[in-house]
Formats: sequence, C-alpha cells, structure tokens
Amino acid sequence: MITDVIIPAWNEEQSIAKVIAAIPTSFVREVVVVDNNSTDNTSACASEAGATVLLETKQGYGAACLKGINYLKNKSVAPDVIVFMDGDFSDFPEQLPELIGPIENEGMDMVIGSRAIGQREKGAMMPQQIFGNKLATSMIKWFYGVEFTDLGPFRSITLDALNRIEMKDQTYGWTVEMQVKAAKKGLKFKEVAVDYKKRIGVSKVSGTLKGTILAGYKIIGTILKYS
Repeated sequence: MITDVIIPAWNEEQSIAKVIAAIPTSFVREVVVVDNNSTDNTSACASEAGATVLLETKQGYGAACLKGINYLKNKSVAPDVIVFMDGDFSDFPEQLPELIGPIENEGMDMVIGSRAIGQREKGAMMPQQIFGNKLATSMIKWFYGVEFTDLGPFRSITLDALNRIEMKDQTYGWTVEMQVKAAKKGLKFKEVAVDYKKRIGVSKVSGTLKGTILAGYKIIGTILKYS
C-alpha cells in the first residue's frame, strides 16, 4: 500500500522541518508540502528537510490540499492512501501508522484523527475551537446520522474515496466537506485517538477573531449546503 503525505503550509518556517522529520519514513513514499503563498522561508525549509514542495498562490487551506492531490493523482504510480496533516507541529506525525492501519487492516475508506478522544496539551485548542468542533459534529449527526467527535486536520483517506467524494472547497470548509460527503456516500470510516500539542507560532484561524468567525461561518454553511 503506497502512502503519501500532504502538508498545506502558510508561513510555517519555524515548524515545517520538525513536522517532516517526525514523519515515520518507513510508512511513507513521499511528503508533499504545498506552500500556500508564504512570505517567509517555508519552501526552503521544507525542501531542505526532504519534502517535495509545490506552490499554490491561491490563498486557502482547501486550495493547497487540492493542489497536492492533483500532483499525486498524476504521478506515474498514484498513491493508494493520502495522509493530511498540518505544518505547525501541533499534530504528532509519529502517530501516522495509527491512521493508516484501519485502512490497510480493516478496509476503511477514511480515518479521522480525533483530538477529542486523544491526549490534548492544556491550551493546545482554543475554547472557540472546542466549541466549534462540538457544534459542527453535532450538526453532522443531526443532518447526516453519523457520529464524529472532531474535524481534526490529521487524517487519512484512500485515493479511490477522494475521487468518489470530489472535494471542492478551497478554504476553511475543507475538513468538514470531506466528512459530510463521506457520510453522504456511505464511506467506511473510523476515528482514532491522536494527541495534540500547542502549535509553533500563532494560528491564522483560531488565533484571530476574523479567522474564527470566517471559519465558523464556512463550516456551518458547508454542513447545510450538502444536507
């Protein structure tokens, strides 16, 4: 089973090399960092750490992820599984095998790394993040009848499943779109506990009032859009 990693990154020069170094190389063929129009040395740091670096000038988390997917889909040998993780070193890349195990051993289409059921460092998630996750997952249960505990960015999904759900969102709604469409398509999914620590640097979303409001609006709108 060929597994590749996509890391969308925007101004993560302080953390990106640490993230790449912590990824268990025996489980991964290629690490792709999509520089989302950074103004710092994110690209250079990622390249020096051994990642393939792509540039996506259109600002948006989803836009960066879509750029990475398109690159991997068009390789001479495409991956079976793609793992997504953030570039701020808040995830524990060492836990990657736990996210791909259920796909390889249990036939799952998608695995979500849940911070809600894992060990979370105090202060790693802002109160608005915790509330937003609870609200969003409750809404998904109400509208789609499936239970999630988190919209965590650390996740794995088969390329076949990605093709089936046809991801479109280019901004904050990326993670929830994937989960909502997985529910609608009847994909086999599982949550596994992942640990979470304080990120390096300041969050571009939960670290600002504007980012928090825009993300909340987009997440709720995405849930309602596909209902």
